[in-house]
Amino acid sequence: MKEGELDRRQIYGCRIFDLYESEVRLPDGRTFKYNWLDHRPTIAVVPVGANGDLVLIDQYRHAAGGMIVEIPAGTMEKGDEDVEGCVQRELAEEAGFHAGRLIRLFEGYLVPGYSNEYMYFYLATDLRPASLPGDEDEYIRVLSVSFEEARRMIRDKRIVDVKTALGIQMAWEYLQNKENRDGL
Repeated sequence: MKEGELDRRQIYGCRIFDLYESEVRLPDGRTFKYNWLDHRPTIAVVPVGANGDLVLIDQYRHAAGGMIVEIPAGTMEKGDEDVEGCVQRELAEEAGFHAGRLIRLFEGYLVPGYSNEYMYFYLATDLRPASLPGDEDEYIRVLSVSFEEARRMIRDKRIVDVKTALGIQMAWEYLQNKENRDGL
């Protein structure tokens, strides 16, 4: 049970999430019923090739109505999969690469109003080919674009996935600051 939770019952469960209804006492003493999704932790990774281009994926997303340009991302496996292991697995499954270097950029809740889904954002460099079979229900095409083009795609709404826009921006800022620090 979570802090302030008086009662909880599962309404629905599937391979991606479980839906609960909870009676909750707020800090001011009032009580309310909340519906919320229980979701395993997730990752998102911004792969950058040796030439400085981003490796993105164009993925079919039924809920969004078609193909969406994204950074590779996914859910941690049940059990003891660690965060960086999940990053490497998803990078290989969705984009066909293994990263020689991973840099954690950020972590936090995606939509805390109704879900406990917690996402870890990484920058992946020193890429080498290493593919794993993708998930059966995924249709993905891999593409390579410059940071300039990716940022233009965000402005032009050709990238409409929030985690992708955030990941690209954080990776770009990290690399810009690194260049400034290193005098490159």
